[in-house]
Amino acid sequence: MIFAALPQIGIRVSGGLTPRRCIELAQAAEAAGFASVWFAENPFQRGVMATAGACAAATRRVRIGVGVVNPYSRHPTVIAMEFAALDELSDGRAVLGVGSGIGAAVRRMGLVNDCPITAVRETIAIVRALLSGDDVTYREKVFCVEGVALGFRPRRRDLPIYMAGAGERALGACGEVADGLIVSNLTPPRSVERMAAILGEAAARTGRATPRIVQYVPCVARTDRDEALQAAKSAIGEMLTSLWPAGDDWPPARELLVAESGIGRRDFAVSLDQLRRGKDAASLDERFVEAFSIAGTAADCLRQAARYRKAGVDELALSFGGTRPEEDVAYFGRALAAA
Repeated sequence: MIFAALPQIGIRVSGGLTPRRCIELAQAAEAAGFASVWFAENPFQRGVMATAGACAAATRRVRIGVGVVNPYSRHPTVIAMEFAALDELSDGRAVLGVGSGIGAAVRRMGLVNDCPITAVRETIAIVRALLSGDDVTYREKVFCVEGVALGFRPRRRDLPIYMAGAGERALGACGEVADGLIVSNLTPPRSVERMAAILGEAAARTGRATPRIVQYVPCVARTDRDEALQAAKSAIGEMLTSLWPAGDDWPPARELLVAESGIGRRDFAVSLDQLRRGKDAASLDERFVEAFSIAGTAADCLRQAARYRKAGVDELALSFGGTRPEEDVAYFGRALAAA
């Protein structure tokens, strides 16, 4: 098969899975020729650092990305300590993702997150300095560090640091200070194209190379296209009901995503309301599948992956759900190798 340019392909796992299950999926991804394993740490789920370390020890080639940790539940100095150790364990395969976290969850821990973008900027500055072996004194708006240095020599001074973000200010900050952008689920390709432009402009203003873009997307690759589409709808329905704001008054960033999804706002709102009332996700029409997932036969999935690459995505971190993710990963991997 010959396709247009493709992004690199990785797998996404999370604290919703047991550590042993994550190890199995990381090994399946490496065997299938994938480039990376990304760990999403969600509030009050299993912490991912132990699992990321176990997966690093159980693999030899794939990058080990964590996206994201936030500087409220982990101080920047702790982030530097943990990721320097993970980079040693993985022989230089670690990638750090930093974000401001889910605001409501941060506040439930009694923490203040009034300046989320500033906090992430300062975190990246502190972590970079510590990984460079510097003795760090840093006094800014959110964090204050006095004469701190790591007690060992990190394996890499230039460990990649990615930033999660979607709004214009966050994208601008990412372009100015980070090595990559992490784009979350429920972000259609048209939105990524817009984000990539903002990112590139911000990087150019500061004389930096445009950061790489990694995007999280649910994926179902099956020989039976209809079966794959139904499974993708189930995954999308679960994400919409758990992640989309309640009510009809959505933040501007969400309104923009809907406008760029190709799904009319009224249709989107009606479908979301039906899901919340208990209607089966099979009722979602295929516009939702096209906007928010990669699904179908392996050939279908590769064509859809090429669409993300055209939008500016350098790497897809795919969530393989259902009852047989290893089979789906292997099937997709065989097609990827032949592409």
